[in-house]
Amino acid sequence: MFDKCRKYEPFSTKLWLASPKMHGEEQKWIDDAIRTNWMSTVGENIDETERLLAEKVGCKYAVALSAGTAALHLAAKLAKIKPGDKVFSSDMTFDATVNPMVYEGAVPVFIDTEYDTWNMDPIALERAFELYPEVRVIVLTHLYGTPGKLDEIRKIADMHDAVLIEDAAESLGATYKGKQTGAFGEFSCISFNGNKIITGSSGGALLTDNVEAAGKVRKWSTQSRENAPWYQHEELGYNYRMSNVIAGVVRGQIPYLKEHIREKKKIYERYKERLKGLPVSMNPYDAENSEPNFWLSCMMLTSDAMCLQVRSETEALYIPEHRKSCPTEILEAIASINAEGRPVWKPMHMQPIYRMNPFINRYGDARAKTNAYIKRENYGADGKPSDVGADIFNRGLCLPSDNKMTEEQQDKVIEVIRACFE
Repeated sequence: MFDKCRKYEPFSTKLWLASPKMHGEEQKWIDDAIRTNWMSTVGENIDETERLLAEKVGCKYAVALSAGTAALHLAAKLAKIKPGDKVFSSDMTFDATVNPMVYEGAVPVFIDTEYDTWNMDPIALERAFELYPEVRVIVLTHLYGTPGKLDEIRKIADMHDAVLIEDAAESLGATYKGKQTGAFGEFSCISFNGNKIITGSSGGALLTDNVEAAGKVRKWSTQSRENAPWYQHEELGYNYRMSNVIAGVVRGQIPYLKEHIREKKKIYERYKERLKGLPVSMNPYDAENSEPNFWLSCMMLTSDAMCLQVRSETEALYIPEHRKSCPTEILEAIASINAEGRPVWKPMHMQPIYRMNPFINRYGDARAKTNAYIKRENYGADGKPSDVGADIFNRGLCLPSDNKMTEEQQDKVIEVIRACFE
Protein backbone atom coordinates (compact mmCIF):
# COMPACT_ATOMS: atom_id res chain seq x y z
CA MET A 1 0.00 0.00 0.00
CA PHE A 2 2.97 2.32 0.62
CA ASP A 3 4.04 4.41 -2.41
CA LYS A 4 4.96 7.94 -1.33
CA CYS A 5 8.72 7.38 -1.25
CA ARG A 6 9.49 5.17 -4.23
CA LYS A 7 11.88 7.79 -5.61
CA TYR A 8 14.43 7.15 -2.83
CA GLU A 9 17.18 4.61 -3.48
CA PRO A 10 17.69 2.14 -0.62
CA PHE A 11 20.91 2.06 1.35
CA SER A 12 23.36 -0.55 0.04
CA THR A 13 23.77 -1.96 3.54
CA LYS A 14 21.14 -2.17 6.25
CA LEU A 15 20.77 0.84 8.54
CA TRP A 16 19.87 -0.71 11.89
CA LEU A 17 17.69 0.61 14.68
CA ALA A 18 20.59 0.18 17.13
CA SER A 19 23.57 -2.11 16.69
CA PRO A 20 26.78 -2.56 18.69
CA LYS A 21 29.65 -0.14 18.31
CA MET A 22 32.93 -1.91 19.08
CA HIS A 23 36.26 -0.24 19.82
CA GLY A 24 38.97 -2.92 20.01
CA GLU A 25 39.47 -3.07 23.77
CA GLU A 26 36.75 -5.71 23.90
CA GLN A 27 38.97 -8.09 21.93
CA LYS A 28 41.87 -7.42 24.30
CA TRP A 29 39.90 -8.63 27.30
CA ILE A 30 38.39 -11.59 25.42
CA ASP A 31 41.91 -12.62 24.46
CA ASP A 32 42.98 -12.19 28.07
CA ALA A 33 40.26 -14.61 29.18
CA ILE A 34 41.44 -17.13 26.59
CA ARG A 35 45.13 -16.62 27.41
CA THR A 36 44.57 -17.12 31.15
CA ASN A 37 42.07 -19.96 30.51
CA TRP A 38 39.37 -18.31 32.65
CA MET A 39 36.47 -19.18 30.36
CA SER A 40 33.73 -19.92 32.89
CA THR A 41 31.84 -17.80 35.43
CA VAL A 42 34.85 -16.60 37.42
CA GLY A 43 37.76 -14.41 36.41
CA GLU A 44 39.28 -10.96 36.40
CA ASN A 45 36.93 -9.63 33.71
CA ILE A 46 33.89 -10.36 35.87
CA ASP A 47 35.45 -8.82 38.97
CA GLU A 48 36.51 -5.68 37.11
CA THR A 49 33.19 -5.33 35.28
CA GLU A 50 31.33 -5.46 38.59
CA ARG A 51 33.68 -2.89 40.13
CA LEU A 52 33.37 -0.52 37.18
CA LEU A 53 29.57 -0.80 37.03
CA ALA A 54 29.11 -0.10 40.74
CA GLU A 55 31.45 2.87 40.44
CA LYS A 56 29.71 4.18 37.32
CA VAL A 57 26.16 3.94 38.67
CA GLY A 58 27.00 4.96 42.23
CA CYS A 59 25.84 1.87 44.06
CA LYS A 60 27.83 -0.37 46.39
CA TYR A 61 27.47 -3.70 44.62
CA ALA A 62 26.98 -4.98 41.09
CA VAL A 63 26.55 -8.67 40.28
CA ALA A 64 27.23 -9.64 36.66
CA LEU A 65 24.61 -12.04 35.27
CA SER A 66 23.71 -13.79 32.02
CA ALA A 67 20.95 -11.32 31.08
CA GLY A 68 18.94 -8.38 32.30
CA THR A 69 16.01 -10.79 32.56
CA ALA A 70 18.03 -12.96 34.97
CA ALA A 71 18.69 -9.85 37.06
CA LEU A 72 14.98 -9.03 37.16
CA HIS A 73 14.14 -12.58 38.18
CA LEU A 74 16.59 -12.54 41.07
CA ALA A 75 15.33 -9.08 42.06
CA ALA A 76 11.86 -10.63 42.30
CA LYS A 77 13.27 -13.28 44.64
CA LEU A 78 15.04 -10.64 46.73
CA ALA A 79 11.73 -8.77 47.01
CA LYS A 80 10.24 -11.98 48.47
CA ILE A 81 7.45 -12.20 45.92
CA LYS A 82 5.18 -15.17 46.62
CA PRO A 83 2.61 -16.90 44.39
CA GLY A 84 -0.53 -14.79 44.16
CA ASP A 85 1.13 -11.53 45.23
CA LYS A 86 0.17 -8.51 43.18
CA VAL A 87 3.02 -6.40 41.81
CA PHE A 88 2.72 -2.92 40.29
CA SER A 89 4.54 -2.69 36.95
CA SER A 90 5.15 -0.17 34.21
CA ASP A 91 2.63 -0.86 31.47
CA MET A 92 4.54 0.47 28.48
CA THR A 93 7.60 -1.77 28.42
CA PHE A 94 9.06 -4.94 26.95
CA ASP A 95 7.59 -8.10 28.46
CA ALA A 96 11.00 -9.00 29.94
CA THR A 97 10.13 -6.48 32.67
CA VAL A 98 7.05 -8.44 33.66
CA ASN A 99 7.75 -12.11 32.93
CA PRO A 100 10.34 -12.60 35.73
CA MET A 101 7.76 -11.47 38.28
CA VAL A 102 5.40 -14.12 36.93
CA TYR A 103 8.18 -16.74 37.25
CA GLU A 104 7.74 -16.27 41.00
CA GLY A 105 3.95 -16.48 40.77
CA ALA A 106 3.17 -12.75 40.92
CA VAL A 107 0.07 -11.17 39.38
CA PRO A 108 1.18 -8.01 37.53
CA VAL A 109 -1.02 -4.95 37.92
CA PHE A 110 -0.19 -2.55 35.10
CA ILE A 111 0.16 1.17 35.79
CA ASP A 112 -0.63 3.53 32.93
CA THR A 113 1.90 5.79 31.27
CA GLU A 114 2.20 9.59 31.42
CA TYR A 115 2.98 11.85 28.46
CA ASP A 116 5.83 13.83 30.07
CA THR A 117 8.39 10.99 29.94
CA TRP A 118 6.43 8.01 28.53
CA ASN A 119 7.02 6.28 31.87
CA MET A 120 4.90 5.15 34.82
CA ASP A 121 2.33 7.76 35.86
CA PRO A 122 2.76 8.59 39.59
CA ILE A 123 -0.88 9.68 39.83
CA ALA A 124 -1.99 6.29 38.47
CA LEU A 125 0.40 4.59 40.91
CA GLU A 126 -1.20 6.42 43.83
CA ARG A 127 -4.62 5.35 42.60
CA ALA A 128 -3.38 1.76 42.35
CA PHE A 129 -2.40 1.78 46.03
CA GLU A 130 -5.90 2.98 46.91
CA LEU A 131 -7.28 -0.08 45.12
CA TYR A 132 -4.60 -2.56 46.21
CA PRO A 133 -3.06 -1.29 49.48
CA GLU A 134 -1.47 -4.68 50.17
CA VAL A 135 1.02 -4.43 47.27
CA ARG A 136 4.66 -4.21 48.36
CA VAL A 137 6.63 -4.27 45.06
CA ILE A 138 6.88 -1.68 42.25
CA VAL A 139 8.73 -2.47 39.02
CA LEU A 140 9.62 0.76 37.21
CA THR A 141 11.00 0.85 33.65
CA HIS A 142 12.96 3.84 32.34
CA LEU A 143 11.68 3.68 28.77
CA TYR A 144 14.09 4.15 25.86
CA GLY A 145 16.74 5.53 28.20
CA THR A 146 14.56 8.29 29.72
CA PRO A 147 14.29 8.43 33.53
CA GLY A 148 10.84 8.22 35.06
CA LYS A 149 9.57 10.66 37.70
CA LEU A 150 11.80 9.19 40.37
CA ASP A 151 11.17 11.65 43.20
CA GLU A 152 7.44 11.10 43.04
CA ILE A 153 7.61 7.35 42.57
CA ARG A 154 10.26 6.89 45.27
CA LYS A 155 8.10 8.94 47.67
CA ILE A 156 5.04 6.78 46.94
CA ALA A 157 7.06 3.59 47.40
CA ASP A 158 8.37 4.79 50.78
CA MET A 159 4.90 5.86 51.89
CA HIS A 160 3.58 2.34 51.28
CA ASP A 161 6.70 0.49 52.45
CA ALA A 162 7.10 -0.95 48.97
CA VAL A 163 10.27 -2.30 47.38
CA LEU A 164 11.24 -0.39 44.24
CA ILE A 165 12.83 -2.49 41.48
CA GLU A 166 14.29 -0.34 38.71
CA ASP A 167 14.35 -1.85 35.25
CA ALA A 168 17.21 0.28 33.96
CA ALA A 169 17.94 -2.14 31.11
CA GLU A 170 17.63 0.67 28.55
CA SER A 171 18.86 3.61 30.66
CA LEU A 172 22.46 2.93 31.75
CA GLY A 173 24.17 6.32 32.01
CA ALA A 174 20.94 8.33 32.25
CA THR A 175 20.63 10.61 35.28
CA TYR A 176 17.87 12.10 37.41
CA LYS A 177 18.91 15.20 39.37
CA GLY A 178 22.51 14.20 38.81
CA LYS A 179 22.07 10.65 40.12
CA GLN A 180 22.28 7.64 37.82
CA THR A 181 19.23 5.53 37.11
CA GLY A 182 19.82 2.18 38.77
CA ALA A 183 20.76 3.89 42.03
CA PHE A 184 17.21 4.68 43.22
CA GLY A 185 15.73 1.22 43.72
CA GLU A 186 16.41 -1.31 46.44
CA PHE A 187 17.33 -3.54 43.52
CA SER A 188 18.03 -2.41 39.97
CA CYS A 189 18.73 -4.24 36.73
CA ILE A 190 20.65 -3.36 33.58
CA SER A 191 21.13 -5.15 30.26
CA PHE A 192 24.05 -5.64 27.88
CA ASN A 193 22.00 -7.09 25.03
CA GLY A 194 23.42 -6.49 21.54
CA ASN A 195 21.40 -3.32 20.90
CA LYS A 196 21.94 -1.57 24.25
CA ILE A 197 23.97 1.60 24.89
CA ILE A 198 26.93 -0.64 25.76
CA THR A 199 26.92 -4.35 25.05
CA GLY A 200 28.42 -7.68 25.91
CA SER A 201 26.47 -9.35 23.10
CA SER A 202 24.38 -10.60 26.02
CA GLY A 203 24.51 -10.25 29.77
CA GLY A 204 23.13 -8.04 32.49
CA ALA A 205 23.70 -7.03 36.09
CA LEU A 206 21.84 -6.57 39.35
CA LEU A 207 22.69 -3.43 41.34
CA THR A 208 22.14 -2.90 45.05
CA ASP A 209 23.53 -1.21 48.16
CA ASN A 210 22.69 -4.28 50.25
CA VAL A 211 25.67 -6.57 50.82
CA GLU A 212 23.46 -9.48 51.91
CA ALA A 213 21.33 -9.15 48.75
CA ALA A 214 24.43 -9.09 46.54
CA GLY A 215 25.70 -12.24 48.25
CA LYS A 216 22.40 -14.02 47.74
CA VAL A 217 22.37 -13.16 44.04
CA ARG A 218 25.91 -14.49 43.58
CA LYS A 219 24.89 -17.71 45.28
CA TRP A 220 21.55 -18.15 43.51
CA SER A 221 23.09 -17.39 40.12
CA THR A 222 25.62 -20.22 40.52
CA GLN A 223 23.13 -23.01 41.35
CA SER A 224 23.01 -22.08 45.06
CA ARG A 225 26.05 -24.12 45.92
CA GLU A 226 26.80 -24.07 49.65
CA ASN A 227 30.23 -23.49 51.15
CA ALA A 228 31.14 -27.16 51.46
CA PRO A 229 33.91 -29.40 50.03
CA TRP A 230 31.31 -31.19 47.87
CA TYR A 231 28.30 -29.98 45.90
CA GLN A 232 25.87 -29.12 48.68
CA HIS A 233 22.52 -27.51 47.82
CA GLU A 234 19.92 -26.29 50.32
CA GLU A 235 17.82 -23.97 48.15
CA LEU A 236 16.84 -23.55 44.52
CA GLY A 237 19.55 -22.15 42.28
CA TYR A 238 19.97 -20.95 38.69
CA ASN A 239 22.64 -20.90 35.98
CA TYR A 240 22.55 -17.10 35.72
CA ARG A 241 26.16 -15.96 36.18
CA MET A 242 27.92 -13.99 33.43
CA SER A 243 30.86 -15.72 31.78
CA ASN A 244 34.34 -14.22 31.99
CA VAL A 245 34.38 -13.99 28.17
CA ILE A 246 31.18 -11.91 27.96
CA ALA A 247 32.46 -9.82 30.86
CA GLY A 248 35.52 -9.06 28.74
CA VAL A 249 33.31 -7.46 26.10
CA VAL A 250 31.41 -5.42 28.72
CA ARG A 251 34.69 -4.42 30.39
CA GLY A 252 35.96 -3.11 27.06
CA GLN A 253 32.72 -1.19 26.41
CA ILE A 254 32.30 0.59 29.76
CA PRO A 255 34.95 3.28 29.09
CA TYR A 256 32.97 4.34 25.99
CA LEU A 257 29.61 4.83 27.68
CA LYS A 258 29.80 8.63 27.71
CA GLU A 259 30.93 8.67 24.08
CA HIS A 260 27.98 6.50 23.05
CA ILE A 261 25.58 8.76 24.94
CA ARG A 262 26.98 11.86 23.19
CA GLU A 263 26.51 10.17 19.81
CA LYS A 264 22.95 9.09 20.64
CA LYS A 265 22.06 12.58 21.87
CA LYS A 266 23.37 14.10 18.64
CA ILE A 267 21.08 11.76 16.66
CA TYR A 268 18.09 12.71 18.82
CA GLU A 269 18.75 16.44 18.48
CA ARG A 270 19.24 16.18 14.71
CA TYR A 271 15.86 14.47 14.35
CA LYS A 272 14.24 17.07 16.59
CA GLU A 273 15.67 19.98 14.63
CA ARG A 274 15.11 18.62 11.12
CA LEU A 275 11.59 17.35 11.72
CA LYS A 276 10.43 20.81 12.76
CA GLY A 277 7.33 21.91 10.89
CA LEU A 278 5.89 18.40 10.77
CA PRO A 279 2.98 17.44 13.04
CA VAL A 280 5.24 15.25 15.18
CA SER A 281 7.14 15.43 18.48
CA MET A 282 10.12 13.48 19.82
CA ASN A 283 9.96 11.19 22.84
CA PRO A 284 9.93 13.69 25.72
CA TYR A 285 11.99 14.06 28.88
CA ASP A 286 12.13 16.37 31.88
CA ALA A 287 15.06 18.59 30.84
CA GLU A 288 15.05 20.41 34.18
CA ASN A 289 15.61 17.28 36.26
CA SER A 290 16.88 14.52 34.01
CA GLU A 291 19.33 13.69 31.26
CA PRO A 292 18.47 10.58 29.22
CA ASN A 293 21.05 8.36 27.56
CA PHE A 294 19.04 8.83 24.32
CA TRP A 295 19.27 5.10 23.57
CA LEU A 296 16.43 5.28 21.01
CA SER A 297 15.04 8.33 19.26
CA CYS A 298 11.27 8.01 18.94
CA MET A 299 8.54 10.27 17.66
CA MET A 300 4.78 10.59 17.95
CA LEU A 301 2.33 12.06 15.45
CA THR A 302 -0.29 14.58 16.53
CA SER A 303 -3.81 13.18 16.62
CA ASP A 304 -5.04 15.39 13.77
CA ALA A 305 -2.16 14.25 11.52
CA MET A 306 -3.11 10.57 11.71
CA CYS A 307 -4.57 8.81 8.69
CA LEU A 308 -6.74 5.80 9.42
CA GLN A 309 -4.66 2.94 10.84
CA VAL A 310 -6.01 -0.39 12.06
CA ARG A 311 -4.01 -3.06 13.84
CA SER A 312 -4.88 -6.67 14.55
CA GLU A 313 -2.76 -8.80 16.88
CA THR A 314 -0.14 -9.40 14.17
CA GLU A 315 -0.84 -7.08 11.24
CA ALA A 316 -1.49 -3.42 10.48
CA LEU A 317 -3.34 -1.66 7.68
CA TYR A 318 -3.80 2.02 6.87
CA ILE A 319 -5.46 4.24 4.28
CA PRO A 320 -3.04 6.82 2.80
CA GLU A 321 -4.20 10.39 3.05
CA HIS A 322 -2.84 13.69 1.73
CA ARG A 323 -0.75 15.55 4.35
CA LYS A 324 -1.40 12.82 6.91
CA SER A 325 0.42 9.66 7.88
CA CYS A 326 0.68 7.02 10.63
CA PRO A 327 3.39 4.86 12.23
CA THR A 328 2.66 1.95 9.90
CA GLU A 329 3.16 4.08 6.77
CA ILE A 330 6.32 5.72 8.12
CA LEU A 331 7.82 2.38 9.13
CA GLU A 332 7.11 1.01 5.65
CA ALA A 333 8.76 4.09 4.17
CA ILE A 334 11.85 3.64 6.33
CA ALA A 335 12.00 -0.05 5.44
CA SER A 336 11.79 0.81 1.73
CA ILE A 337 15.25 2.42 1.94
CA ASN A 338 16.71 -0.56 3.82
CA ALA A 339 16.56 1.07 7.24
CA GLU A 340 15.07 -0.31 10.45
CA GLY A 341 12.45 1.39 12.58
CA ARG A 342 9.98 -0.19 14.99
CA PRO A 343 6.65 0.47 16.64
CA VAL A 344 6.95 1.61 20.23
CA TRP A 345 6.38 -1.06 22.86
CA LYS A 346 2.84 -2.36 22.81
CA PRO A 347 1.54 -1.84 26.36
CA MET A 348 1.38 -4.93 28.53
CA HIS A 349 -2.33 -4.59 29.27
CA MET A 350 -2.96 -4.97 25.52
CA GLN A 351 -0.90 -8.15 25.21
CA PRO A 352 -2.94 -11.37 24.90
CA ILE A 353 -0.93 -13.05 27.67
CA TYR A 354 -1.79 -10.27 30.17
CA ARG A 355 -5.11 -9.06 28.84
CA MET A 356 -7.03 -10.17 31.94
CA ASN A 357 -4.66 -8.52 34.43
CA PRO A 358 -5.70 -5.31 36.22
CA PHE A 359 -4.80 -2.06 34.47
CA ILE A 360 -4.88 1.17 36.48
CA ASN A 361 -4.88 4.69 35.08
CA ARG A 362 -5.14 7.98 36.92
CA TYR A 363 -8.92 7.63 37.02
CA GLY A 364 -8.94 4.20 38.66
CA ASP A 365 -9.42 0.66 37.36
CA ALA A 366 -9.45 1.15 33.60
CA ARG A 367 -9.77 -2.45 32.49
CA ALA A 368 -13.47 -2.16 31.65
CA LYS A 369 -12.78 0.72 29.28
CA THR A 370 -9.52 -0.49 27.77
CA ASN A 371 -9.45 -0.64 23.99
CA ALA A 372 -6.69 -1.07 21.44
CA TYR A 373 -7.53 2.37 20.11
CA ILE A 374 -8.50 5.59 21.81
CA LYS A 375 -12.22 6.26 21.46
CA ARG A 376 -14.32 9.12 22.76
CA GLU A 377 -15.52 7.17 25.82
CA ASN A 378 -11.90 6.51 26.76
CA TYR A 379 -11.23 10.13 27.68
CA GLY A 380 -11.13 11.36 31.25
CA ALA A 381 -12.89 14.38 32.73
CA ASP A 382 -9.79 16.48 32.01
CA GLY A 383 -10.10 15.71 28.29
CA LYS A 384 -6.96 13.56 28.18
CA PRO A 385 -6.99 9.94 27.01
CA SER A 386 -7.66 7.55 29.86
CA ASP A 387 -5.34 4.98 28.25
CA VAL A 388 -2.16 6.93 27.60
CA GLY A 389 -0.05 3.89 26.73
CA ALA A 390 -2.50 2.81 24.02
CA ASP A 391 -2.49 6.34 22.62
CA ILE A 392 1.32 6.47 22.42
CA PHE A 393 1.38 3.00 20.87
CA ASN A 394 -1.17 4.10 18.29
CA ARG A 395 0.72 7.28 17.30
CA GLY A 396 4.38 6.52 18.13
CA LEU A 397 7.36 4.80 16.50
CA CYS A 398 11.09 4.24 17.05
CA LEU A 399 13.45 5.77 14.48
CA PRO A 400 16.82 4.46 13.28
CA SER A 401 19.15 5.37 16.15
CA ASP A 402 22.36 3.54 15.34
CA ASN A 403 25.33 5.54 16.63
CA LYS A 404 27.35 4.52 13.58
CA MET A 405 24.78 6.21 11.31
CA THR A 406 26.22 9.07 9.25
CA GLU A 407 24.56 12.48 9.04
CA GLU A 408 23.88 11.80 5.36
CA GLN A 409 22.10 8.57 6.22
CA GLN A 410 20.05 10.25 8.91
CA ASP A 411 19.14 13.11 6.56
CA LYS A 412 17.83 10.58 4.05
CA VAL A 413 15.66 8.97 6.72
CA ILE A 414 14.34 12.43 7.60
CA GLU A 415 13.55 13.16 3.92
CA VAL A 416 11.58 9.91 3.71
CA ILE A 417 9.62 10.79 6.86
CA ARG A 418 8.81 14.21 5.43
CA ALA A 419 7.61 12.63 2.19
CA CYS A 420 5.02 10.66 4.17
CA PHE A 421 3.22 13.91 4.99
CA GLU A 422 3.09 15.16 1.39
